[in-house]
Amino acid sequence: MNSRQRRGIVLLLLSVLCAVGAAAGVLAVVDDAESKAGPEVTAYRLREDVPAYRALDEGAFERAPMPRRWLPPTAVTDLTGVRGKIAVTPLRKGSLLQSDMIVERPALAAGQQEIAIMIDAATGVAGKITPGAKVNIYATFDGRTAAAAGKDGKEQSTPPVSKVIVSGAQVIEVGRLTPLDRQSQDGQGQSRRSGSVRPAGEAVPITFALDTKNAQRVAYAESFATHVRLALVAPGGDPGVSGSDRTYTLDGDK
Repeated sequence: MNSRQRRGIVLLLLSVLCAVGAAAGVLAVVDDAESKAGPEVTAYRLREDVPAYRALDEGAFERAPMPRRWLPPTAVTDLTGVRGKIAVTPLRKGSLLQSDMIVERPALAAGQQEIAIMIDAATGVAGKITPGAKVNIYATFDGRTAAAAGKDGKEQSTPPVSKVIVSGAQVIEVGRLTPLDRQSQDGQGQSRRSGSVRPAGEAVPITFALDTKNAQRVAYAESFATHVRLALVAPGGDPGVSGSDRTYTLDGDK
């Protein structure tokens, strides 16, 4: 072996030693970083935007593993905790899911039942009705002319009337905004009977927690009223409506 070959072997050994040393240094840095960061846990990130007060679906989240020490204490690490809950504010795609972003869905009390009806988005909701809110439900009915003549030989007619169907109804869910083609079969009773056609609009399914009697009133109004509207009751306010104020006609407004 000549001197050139020996020099090449020495350089090769030095290269191997340097590579081993560099690898050891990298491993030491990684181990140090891992020891400082701590173990990884699985958090969850939003796959898509979720509107406020929408029921949460586990499919809307994706796993986001990260060191435990970097997670805020409110970070959600188990999706079973979101079942039956709703978003309290609009949730944006890519946001880390945290427990203070969600609340329990309002629950039914004993003797109550859920009933949902479509409410006009422009005149009945206006984006302010949320789960947990209390509303008064108003229904307006067209006037009718009796088919049979009265005692004086003239047809008897009743004026259009507005009624408070239910006062203090609790909202437990607000659905998705839905385009609504308001033809004569749109679910408004008076329009169906008269065959009138209204312009297309948007509606929102609103679910209430009501006792049986009030659920029947809402179902009747949804089927036969010309319009059903909601009036939001101020938090802590009295939703009660006196008997004289529950029915209104223009003729009676004197």
